[in-house]
Amino acid sequence: MAARSTGARVRVEGRPSGGDIFILSNHISWIDILALGGATGAAFVSKDDVARWPAIGWLAAQNNTLFVSRERRGGLTGQIDALRAAMLGHQPVALFPEGTTGDGRTLLPFKAALLAVLLPPPRPVMIQPVHIDYGDAASGIAWTGDEAAGANAKRVLERRGVLPVTIRFLEPFDPSACADRKAIAALARERIAQSIVAHQRPSAAHIDPV
Repeated sequence: MAARSTGARVRVEGRPSGGDIFILSNHISWIDILALGGATGAAFVSKDDVARWPAIGWLAAQNNTLFVSRERRGGLTGQIDALRAAMLGHQPVALFPEGTTGDGRTLLPFKAALLAVLLPPPRPVMIQPVHIDYGDAASGIAWTGDEAAGANAKRVLERRGVLPVTIRFLEPFDPSACADRKAIAALARERIAQSIVAHQRPSAAHIDPV
């Protein structure tokens, strides 16, 4: 309902893997949280300033979002411990491993630090790569550069018409089959990158190297 109130009309392709899942997704807009959260009920791993955003921070908290500081030195161990504790429940967990939002055409390198929680995971879990696709509307709603959160929200909410959003659940994989966290990140990124290329005009898609 929150996603719909922004004009988003969410369509799902594929389906979540059975059992416990850990979602790795590309990231374009704060609407990703509303759309993906509504489709999966996932708890997110998000930077801590999101908790202070009006409405969005409150909605994220309702899904048991884990807010982490990206600047706090020496805090990674505590973040992994908190993520491990969150995974002990059966709620799906979602992470945007690019660490920031992109423009929908460019897939940035994936940060693998928090994926250490998956080797081994606190309970059996499958990794589910997810491609969030706004189509031709992506450039108009993407939050990139130094744009302030309020300015982006104002621009997106003042946009006319509906906003089509496709959430593509891609082939899941078992993290235990990967040598390390970097291999997990690389495999998930490869599957999302392939989906981006497959669903965009060849001239529009651009995938940065790892």
